[in-house]
Amino acid sequence: MSVELIERDLLLESPAALPLGLASSRDLLGRIGSLETRLARTEREIDAAQAVRYRVFVEEMKAQVDPDCARRGRDVDSWDGLCDHLLVLDRAIEGDTEDQIVGTYRLLRHDVAIAHGGFYSGSEFGVDSLVARHPGKRFMELGRSCVLPQYRTKRTVELLWQGCWAYALQHRIDAMFGCGSFPGTQPEEHALALSFLHHNAVARGEWAVDALPHLYREMDLMPSEAVNARRALFAMPPLIKGYLRLGAMVGNGAVVDQAFNTTDVLIILPISSISGRYVNYYGADAGRFASAS
Repeated sequence: MSVELIERDLLLESPAALPLGLASSRDLLGRIGSLETRLARTEREIDAAQAVRYRVFVEEMKAQVDPDCARRGRDVDSWDGLCDHLLVLDRAIEGDTEDQIVGTYRLLRHDVAIAHGGFYSGSEFGVDSLVARHPGKRFMELGRSCVLPQYRTKRTVELLWQGCWAYALQHRIDAMFGCGSFPGTQPEEHALALSFLHHNAVARGEWAVDALPHLYREMDLMPSEAVNARRALFAMPPLIKGYLRLGAMVGNGAVVDQAFNTTDVLIILPISSISGRYVNYYGADAGRFASAS
């Protein structure tokens, strides 16, 4: 029943992004209307993305940052220098490119993470054991996803995914993972959605991942028979719901992030699990939305 409900509410309501051949720039990863997605090209663009993150995480969600970040109005950490930064720009906004950034995502490739001590989400979930169980696979971590309030629509979420998809294909990624966040630090406030995830989407077997024992918070807050799937999906953050549509699983247990004022779950999405209809829609090769390596 839950899978049917997810599939019924497809992302395909949004218009498809233009293929690369119709794009105005070689590194464009996708376009819907006036919105475009691509990687940051300059330090100034990364700085502008960090300013967007500050507006969302600190000013809106009340995350705690160090005094220097607060003075500069930027969300910055040591991982920024290791990651690629995916941007969503609204070309209808007058001004410089930096003024047009309305959403961003941070992408960390497997080889870069291993060379620098691991993945960011390893501080909350047992992702090292997950990676070790798949020695022949290339992983990518998605993080720091945020979109300005007026752009939180299916169109923007879809464009973020299109950028991640093109990037993953370009770099021959086998699986993606990253933290998906619910607002606030009281998991009980999200009992319906978390219980739905526990009963319907927890990863098993070779893809199983647990929250670290000292951070583990229970997701099984309601019995299965008491969970209304439609209401649970409605109560879920759009990004998490979007990943479920694609075929994602979640880790076992949630983690409360006091600094960011969120309750986190781990999203796990093997490329092989993505529904064929989405592969056909987004493009089965990197050439559709991404430039050649």
